[in-house]
Amino acid sequence: MHSTHHGRRSLGILAGLIVILCLNEIALDVPVVSAVAYYTEKPAFLPSCRIYEPGFTKCSTNSIQKLLEQLGIGIPEVLERFGPFDPMRVRNIIFKQDNNEVATIRANLTELVVKGFSQTKVKESRVSKKDFGWQTKLYLPKMRLDGKYEMAGRILLIPLSGSGKIFIEIDDLDILLLTKTRLYEKGGFTFDNVTAVRVQLNLTRVRTNLDNLFNGRSKEVERSTNQFFNDNWRDFYEALKPLIIETVESILFDVMSTVFHLIPANFFVEDIPTPQQLYGPKKNS
Repeated sequence: MHSTHHGRRSLGILAGLIVILCLNEIALDVPVVSAVAYYTEKPAFLPSCRIYEPGFTKCSTNSIQKLLEQLGIGIPEVLERFGPFDPMRVRNIIFKQDNNEVATIRANLTELVVKGFSQTKVKESRVSKKDFGWQTKLYLPKMRLDGKYEMAGRILLIPLSGSGKIFIEIDDLDILLLTKTRLYEKGGFTFDNVTAVRVQLNLTRVRTNLDNLFNGRSKEVERSTNQFFNDNWRDFYEALKPLIIETVESILFDVMSTVFHLIPANFFVEDIPTPQQLYGPKKNS
């Protein structure tokens, strides 16, 4: 009787293991549904606007705000190609600035992570009827960049040489975003190809910290130098302004290139012309 009970129990355990293994096999064999190349139906989160009707700028501002909010939640195709919107991983930046009164530096920034873009507020989104480029006013309450740096040169007359961790934190960041585009056709839809991005920045505060300044020779000098940069943050920002602008431009170019190759321009601007209507018919070479 005992051996029969033991046998049934063993069979029960074995059956349970088989079920678990089968479920694992099923889970592993489920094909991953690949993200679409581009949208052929307008997503529900996105309001459409008509550029030749009154109230377009207000409608466009709301449309871009809804897009940014959805990026914060997560758009599967953007996550697959670009990664999370916030925190966001940024490609490496190699920076060189010579013959400047406030800074002469060479810097490599790697393993960059930027936080804060999910809180972006769109103050205004204008689209040119002439070339369908954009002028967009954005506001971020706080943007923070973390990464690793290698730096040599001088900032505010202080000679620097070191490598380590860095963070730059910016408060009340206003961005004027100027975007050039070239329309192209794909699958019967009109798309925006982002060709150039330029930004102008205004802000109220910058905080920073660079670990291992002077290659760790003096922690006290490192601490006092970081304190000096933070006490004189306006001068520090002017010194690193080209680097910060390049970082923001790189972020926005990569985000917009990903999004606007995915979502047709027709879904943002219903009455956008085709490339042929805007540029004329293609010339045979």
